[in-house]
Amino acid sequence: ADIPVIPDLEEVQEEDLAMQVAAPPSVQVNRVLTYHDLDKDLMKYAAFQTLDGEVDLKLLTKVLAPEHELREDDVSWNWDHIFTEVSSELVTEWDLGQSERED
Repeated sequence: ADIPVIPDLEEVQEEDLAMQVAAPPSVQVNRVLTYHDLDKDLMKYAAFQTLDGEVDLKLLTKVLAPEHELREDDVSWNWDHIFTEVSSELVTEWDLGQSERED
């Protein structure tokens, strides 16, 4: 009597799960920190100056690049153009390698 039984397909009520949509998770977000806020916190709190209480990160935090140096404009990529450019560079390198082998 303690053995679980696998039900027959006729006994299981069919559900059309394809038409059901799961409810989105509810997450309360107060505010998203900016890079500037994170930079200030990094320098202000000593907890961010060490990793696992053993590795000193002070030198690393001194040489991190500021956000304005890392920002780049968005550039759209054209697959055909990039493929042609990379292909021609590979062919050029291959030709140079062949000419060096011949010499």
